[in-house]
Amino acid sequence: MSILASLRRTRASAAMIALPTVGLVGTAGAFGACRDGEQPAVATADSTTTAPAGLRTPGYTFDVVAEYPHDTAAFTQGLLWHDGRLFESTGTVGKSNIREVTLASGRVLRQQDLEAPHFGEGIVILGGTLYQITWQSGKAFTYDWKTFKRTGEFSYDGEGWGLTTDGTSLIMSNGSNTLIYRDPKTFAAQKAVTVTDRGNQVSQLNELEWVKGEIWANVWQKDSIARIDPATGNVTGWIDLTGILPKLDRTGTEDVLNGIAYNPATDKIHVTGKLWPKLYEIQLKPR
Repeated sequence: MSILASLRRTRASAAMIALPTVGLVGTAGAFGACRDGEQPAVATADSTTTAPAGLRTPGYTFDVVAEYPHDTAAFTQGLLWHDGRLFESTGTVGKSNIREVTLASGRVLRQQDLEAPHFGEGIVILGGTLYQITWQSGKAFTYDWKTFKRTGEFSYDGEGWGLTTDGTSLIMSNGSNTLIYRDPKTFAAQKAVTVTDRGNQVSQLNELEWVKGEIWANVWQKDSIARIDPATGNVTGWIDLTGILPKLDRTGTEDVLNGIAYNPATDKIHVTGKLWPKLYEIQLKPR
């Protein structure tokens, strides 16, 4: 059975966390996680294609600046630059890991596996600590980012999907339209920000990246990235990445777009997908 077929399963929605919210229009449950073959519980809003021209949220397309090899066995859950190094987290039970990779070759320089039954999800580095969340285990693990030595763990309610930081708090997605801010010392939930696009809930928020004061979020099962104002939860723009993985590079085994890494030192943006053969440097342009 292929890895994609083995991931086609039904599961219950994750529990919501009762927290004060910012920019609340409606509260969505924490819907199923980022796996192939399942239908989103709530349609994702994208007013760049549904609203009249004068009312549309700004849209962007892209130019591919460069492309690099990517491990086709990597079920990418998180991607980030830190201190000039590229890090990635992968998922599926028994195959989840955190790794440092070489951009030019895609070669894995070092790797730390995550034991079953955990399904690895997003990662982020804050201070000297690398944080890794899990899909349904309700566990977050911490590591020394320089050695990958595990240093601790936390428990949380609900599912874990993506993870980023504003430099002070950890920011976590759970597949709903809610982003949860967490204390990096205790992993306790501090607040929740509801993400909307002109009043419409934007659900299925997946891998996250902090980019120049914005939160960028992959939307599961869509070739698009939402640009989110962290103060209000409002979507300020949509990045359309349709066609970034050309037919020539598709084998039928790849999964969805997932993975955003911004390098502040070079001002470069890299994206990839689950089981994709390529990782791309992109430059945005208005639609």
